[in-house]
Amino acid sequence: MEHAAVYLDHSIYLDHSIYLDHNATSPIDPRVRDAMLPWLGELHGNPSSIHRFGQAAREAVETAREQVAALLGARPQEIVFTASGTEANNAVVFDVARRAGFQGRLVISTLEHPSVRKAAELLEAGLGAAGMDVTRIDPGPDGVVPAQTLIDTLTDDIRLVCLMQANNEVGTLQPVAEVAAACRERGIPVLCDAVQAVGKVPVKVHDLGVDYLTLGGHKFHGPPGVAALWIRSGLDFEGYLLGGSQERRRRASTENVPGIVGLGEACRLADEEMEHRHAFLRGLRDRFEAGLVDIPDAVVHCADASRLPHTSHVAFLGVEGEGLLIRLDLAGFAVSTGSACSSGTVEPSKTLLAIGVAPDEALASLRISFGMTNTVDEVDRFLEALAREVAELRRLTGGVGDAVGVQAS
Repeated sequence: MEHAAVYLDHSIYLDHSIYLDHNATSPIDPRVRDAMLPWLGELHGNPSSIHRFGQAAREAVETAREQVAALLGARPQEIVFTASGTEANNAVVFDVARRAGFQGRLVISTLEHPSVRKAAELLEAGLGAAGMDVTRIDPGPDGVVPAQTLIDTLTDDIRLVCLMQANNEVGTLQPVAEVAAACRERGIPVLCDAVQAVGKVPVKVHDLGVDYLTLGGHKFHGPPGVAALWIRSGLDFEGYLLGGSQERRRRASTENVPGIVGLGEACRLADEEMEHRHAFLRGLRDRFEAGLVDIPDAVVHCADASRLPHTSHVAFLGVEGEGLLIRLDLAGFAVSTGSACSSGTVEPSKTLLAIGVAPDEALASLRISFGMTNTVDEVDRFLEALAREVAELRRLTGGVGDAVGVQAS
């Protein structure tokens, strides 16, 4: 399959800058936008209404539910639409805790998204009771949580295990299926935050063997403000939004029909194009990392681990990451110093510290994440700008950079 020309419509971008921050959010695929437009104009209706307008909206929502389920290898009735991956993760953690009477223990990895980490912190501090115990598992230096280390913590008092499928900063894939198999033998439910993985690598819920899985549309060229939660059939679940009986009483609130239609279309396209997308994105990432050989003291984090095909996390030793990001932005390139949810802080990334990266190196790091709108030419132009800006910052600050070559960690 040739790279679809529709991806290359850069007219939707602000001032035609080159966008390389798809892990934060990705631009809406024009085909997704086209599917949504009727529901932002001539089509309207509340899916709970019984008249023709409402029933047309209901049909659109249920079609999208089928499309999301098909991408995940799930049943449509197992899909719950939410406003974000954060909401979906929160809903699972707090529902499980409530059903357990806010007693027992949670096991999470220290790689988890803040929507899981902070929910666990709140439960640990005593939400609803004296406080649940939380066991946190660190990744190894390769950015991967050792499956056996986590499995060795499993005891009868555990109420939930949380292990994301792919880390949003360094892109490492986690041993979810192995951990979930051990949990299933012990009757322990598993939540998998797959927000960064869906749409880039195959994600099939029954292959993973988990009980809950979350995804977000804006991470794979769908719309922002809409996400989905998969709940294994047979599990009791009550969302924490109270009100109407929407989503089979699992998530009260009138459905966001345009957003849900867009999410469904994004899932349909990802399902059809998965093989092409994976190969194309990996080609961009590999070309970028190969080009780093011309930049002295560039360190690719977790380079030897199994990673998402589009994510590269690199430290430029002797350079302050925030300053480099600003210079690149002024030069027309949008990248990130880490997770968008942590922007505004000058503290080193918790993820990088957890894998043993020194604080100075963590603060010298950038996350580059490619998408289907990027091109080979953009990668080459970015490498030229990156080499120029790194050299200039090192000249201004007297940073390192004598030896030429890329390192891996």
